[in-house]
Amino acid sequence: MRLALALVHYPVLDRSGGTVTTAITNLDLHDMARSARTYGAERLFVVHPVAAQRALAERIREHWVSGSGKRRIPDRAVALDVLSVVSSIEDVYATMSSAGRAGVEVWTTAAAARGLPVTGYAAARGRLPQAERPVLILFGTGWGLTPELIADADLRLEPIRSAADTGYNHLSVRAACAITLDRLLGGGAPGEPAR
Repeated sequence: MRLALALVHYPVLDRSGGTVTTAITNLDLHDMARSARTYGAERLFVVHPVAAQRALAERIREHWVSGSGKRRIPDRAVALDVLSVVSSIEDVYATMSSAGRAGVEVWTTAAAARGLPVTGYAAARGRLPQAERPVLILFGTGWGLTPELIADADLRLEPIRSAADTGYNHLSVRAACAITLDRLLGGGAPGEPAR
């Protein structure tokens, strides 16, 4: 199984449903890279069309992978080494497969699937090792991935939500990533059989 993640900063939605570009945050890079490394994803792509933002992400990566951060906290270098910074989702597809989008099985996570069919985590967990193409899971920033990205996906994972109706469901992308990876690749809670 080949698995990669993409942290998408464009195209994503703003609060009113418009398509925007969001800013890169240091914490997202660190936490999602740590989750990617922990659960065995080959790569965490950071997708951003603005050169200055990509340069920021590259500086953060280099500080921890080969700079003074590596000397202080070597484990962080292991995590941040999975980071690849690209300008578009098309660049991700091209990096993952010479066939581009056709060579990649794209999965999305979304708080709302916008009426499209979704797949439960148990079924997705079973499908993952059988995938013939490398799997890419897209994580949206801002208020989520655009409807076009969600519609284009080969698989849409069911929304993450609390068992209790709290009236609120807006997880950070870092939390959504960790929950998703644990549901797909985790070993289960202590005392429970592995899922």
